[in-house]
Amino acid sequence: LTIVFTGDGAAAGSYGYTNSGYSVYEEENDRLTESLRTKVSAIKSLSIEIGTEVKNQNKMLSEIENDFDSTGGLLGATMGRLRTLSRGSQTKLLCYMMLFSLFVFFVIYWIIKLR
Repeated sequence: LTIVFTGDGAAAGSYGYTNSGYSVYEEENDRLTESLRTKVSAIKSLSIEIGTEVKNQNKMLSEIENDFDSTGGLLGATMGRLRTLSRGSQTKLLCYMMLFSLFVFFVIYWIIKLR
């Protein structure tokens, strides 16, 4: 029975070979782990940016919804006033308003036509 030792004090044979094989696998695993860590970090920062953008978009949508609600209320009030004008004895006033609007339209049309 003869045992041969390598320079680092380990016996040569299957033990030294197995150790170097594990070392190659360990290095490969470390390299793949680092690659995976980099990709996970990139995905994490991207998901944080997406979350921030979604919050900003939701805030803008909420503001637009509020603007539309206030505009709808204003338009509803205006339509109510127009209905009141058309129902009452102020029909004559409504006709004058329409004639004035047509007059303004034709004046603007005439000014644009002259250019």
